[in-house]
Amino acid sequence: MGPKTTKVYETLCDRLASGEYAPGDKFPSERALVEELGIGRTALRQVLARLVSEGALEVRGRSSYRVPDGVSVKTPEGLEPWRIHGERDLYDNQWVKLQLWDVEPPGVERFEHHVVKLQHVAITAVVDDQDRVLMMWRYRFVPGRFGWELPGGIVDKGEAPADTALREVVEETGWRPKRVEHVVSYQPMVGMVDSPHEIFVAHGAEKVGEPTDLEEAGHIEWVPLADIPGLMARGELLGSGTLVALLHILATRGKPGLTAAR
Repeated sequence: MGPKTTKVYETLCDRLASGEYAPGDKFPSERALVEELGIGRTALRQVLARLVSEGALEVRGRSSYRVPDGVSVKTPEGLEPWRIHGERDLYDNQWVKLQLWDVEPPGVERFEHHVVKLQHVAITAVVDDQDRVLMMWRYRFVPGRFGWELPGGIVDKGEAPADTALREVVEETGWRPKRVEHVVSYQPMVGMVDSPHEIFVAHGAEKVGEPTDLEEAGHIEWVPLADIPGLMARGELLGSGTLVALLHILATRGKPGLTAAR
């Protein structure tokens, strides 16, 4: 997309993120957006197709769009959380903390449960206009194998996760995305491990140099999104963050009526 189209895309993203349009709301017509934003209809349709591919809009009939409805399932009520009576450290350093928590589930006798606290992490999937994703082929000594991963790393104290996402892409690949979009926060092993993961997606990036984090970089390649299911079947996608981000992209592109953004 050109500078004008990109600006319109960012404007509409900001409006959607701010809640200007509620779930289920009809989106302004193409004619209204063309007149308001001063953009041609063909360029506007490129923007709308990208928003549809990202799940931010749904197609409803010819040239009609709306904001996706909220989820239909209701939050269960009347359930009690576990009671936490105390916690104590068994081991603690800058990378990992191991604790024992004194817990009491509802209707169950209290007991001690191991809890592992790790760092806050941000991971980014950068997709280009050829439907390729920026990835690294790396060796991980713990499982003792090579595999493909997305760039990412630890959120420094006082740093916004979005800033971490941008920084890590540049340090590990030498490419700089113009902007990153947050898509989900999750915990990789919620039963015992506390390690918040923030997943971001970026569209397009500029080559600004060589990787500066040589330990992390490995081999860098733009991998076709069409190859992702095959790589997954071969077990070559390492790390939950990589899987969550790529599955999000595949899911938003695979919905009926959606088209891949260009």
